Amino acid sequence: MDTLAFILTQCVNAFSQAALLFFLGCGLTLIFGIMRIVNFAHGTIYMAGAYLGYTSVRWLGGFVAALMVAPIVVGVLGVLFELFILRRLYGRDGNAFLMVTFGLALVLGDAVQVVWGAPPLQVPPPAALAGIAFFLDEPFPVYRLFLIGFGTVMAIGMWQFLERTRLGLLIRATSQNPDMVHALGTDVRVVRSGVFGIGCGLAALGGVLAAPLVTASLGMSLAAVVDAFVIVIIGGMGSFLGSLIGALIVAFVQVFGNYYLPEAALAFMYLVMLTVLVVRPGGLLGKEE
Repeated sequence: MDTLAFILTQCVNAFSQAALLFFLGCGLTLIFGIMRIVNFAHGTIYMAGAYLGYTSVRWLGGFVAALMVAPIVVGVLGVLFELFILRRLYGRDGNAFLMVTFGLALVLGDAVQVVWGAPPLQVPPPAALAGIAFFLDEPFPVYRLFLIGFGTVMAIGMWQFLERTRLGLLIRATSQNPDMVHALGTDVRVVRSGVFGIGCGLAALGGVLAAPLVTASLGMSLAAVVDAFVIVIIGGMGSFLGSLIGALIVAFVQVFGNYYLPEAALAFMYLVMLTVLVVRPGGLLGKEE
């Protein structure tokens, strides 16, 4: 493989990886931006999405159905969790949320193991996306190209949703001044419930998309939560555009780092995060609090 073909292939790999990481980072940054909750269960929710995607493919017979069912189911469960558990903790010390979401991660992880078992489960990609494309005469999986396209469409859709719709306006207003939003007649509690559900649904969608590449396994939650926190720390807690930029940076560091220095790739990712924090403690597009 010549240099140009190698660089092109690795860049496309990085963009497809960034598409998966975007769903993780965007969901986590939405939850933090509105609710100021650091959700330690985010990686486990991502894992649950992969397992629900596996079941949806088997029972409903299609990957498209899995892309719709898993995020909706997880999103609804997220709303119920916020409604009956998190809502009781507002006004308390932030450590309460850390403990509760960490407890959710443990409970959800055990529930996944009880229902689906410990062995990894393979989720096949759709037949139409199982082929190979060629870049400069080099083979490349069509499914990764699908991830790039799907991730781009979803990123644009989320941006338009947050910027152009009334609900998006309420979400942005609540993140800046929830007391004023409440004074103007909007129930901030409903906004918080909806945002937590959306954030959980995005994480689950990322899990469904990742399953054909890495299989649905119990170990994917730990790697996912680490990546999610690195992304939002680099991009800035609460910044949608920051989560997108953070996903791109982490993806390129992972892809090229794993090729050139696989033993130090994880350390290099942390080094990038620390460098950003030294230069901008609030992240690239975040604000210091």
